[in-house]
Amino acid sequence: QVQLVESGGQLVQAGGSLRLSCAASGFIFSGYAMGWFRQAPGKEREFVATIRPGGRTTLYADSMRGRFTISRDNAKNTVYLQMNSLKPEDTAVYYCAASLYNPTDDVKTWNYWGQGTQVTVSS
Repeated sequence: QVQLVESGGQLVQAGGSLRLSCAASGFIFSGYAMGWFRQAPGKEREFVATIRPGGRTTLYADSMRGRFTISRDNAKNTVYLQMNSLKPEDTAVYYCAASLYNPTDDVKTWNYWGQGTQVTVSS
């Protein structure tokens, strides 16, 4: 059974940092691209970042590039999202996702999803 379990979300002040984790199980983690998306109330789910199976190639949404860093540990079946210089507009539920193929920023190209973790940034 595939499981993606996010953790690390919490309330943080603007300018602060958080590290989200996503523990994967039930599939061959090292063979999948991993990604992070987020969804704010009343908005569509949006792409944040992705990392290829080998961990060398990463892509970011323009608004997150330079502030967020995605990484993975294939030995631990875990993907991370380090978020720095957080802003109130970063407030959202953050979702981890996995894709066997070459995913894009379109949610339809991702195979598996976690339940999400809430990040709230206060001003």
